Amino acid sequence: MHTPAALITGGTSGIGKATAELLHSRGYRVLVTGLDEVGAAGLPEGVLAVRADARSLPDLDRAIDLARREFGSLDLLFLNAGISRPGPVESTDEAAFDALFDVNVKGSFFTLQKALPLLNEGASVVFTVGAGEGLGAAMTAAKGALPPLMRALALELAPRRIRVNAVSPGLIDTPAYSKLGVSPDMVQAWGRDVPLGRVGTPADIAEAVAFLASDAASYITGDNLIVSGGMGVHARA
Repeated sequence: MHTPAALITGGTSGIGKATAELLHSRGYRVLVTGLDEVGAAGLPEGVLAVRADARSLPDLDRAIDLARREFGSLDLLFLNAGISRPGPVESTDEAAFDALFDVNVKGSFFTLQKALPLLNEGASVVFTVGAGEGLGAAMTAAKGALPPLMRALALELAPRRIRVNAVSPGLIDTPAYSKLGVSPDMVQAWGRDVPLGRVGTPADIAEAVAFLASDAASYITGDNLIVSGGMGVHARA
């Protein structure tokens, strides 16, 4: 009996960690990458973790090599690693601009490229596509590059029946907000403006990723699943 295997980038905290926990509970073999070694220590026993910077191709090679040795092949690649560098155009320096594209775009592209030989026929690739609008031109450009990349890859990999989709989280309570200096009380206050009346949890996104990886989503590719508690309705209005 085949035991599915998943590689999750940015998997030691927030959405990535919640997804690793959920998939592990459902019988997946899971490998996560990340920079947060403390977070990796809190993962369930049996989940493998490797420290890897998405900007570093040698780090990506090391993660893929570990997946090859431990799993042999992959059924899910969750491209979740990403950073935020909000700010107006006049205050965005070259280092911030490069970091945004190196982690969010370059890292995702080359992780997928290097993982391709391991992806089984019928495997699933899922991008995390965060919102950049309202957070500065550079962030908007970096985040905005991912949906067309995802759609192009969906067409390119369709002959192998590899499905490529994205999840777009709305307001989700993750450690990213504290890194930006936003207090937990402020995040909860924002939740009152969400149509469903609450802030989302990383587990909400994990369930969406698990769905896209499952046979229930076998006819879904090139699509972006918005998980926003209804905020996406305003964006499409």
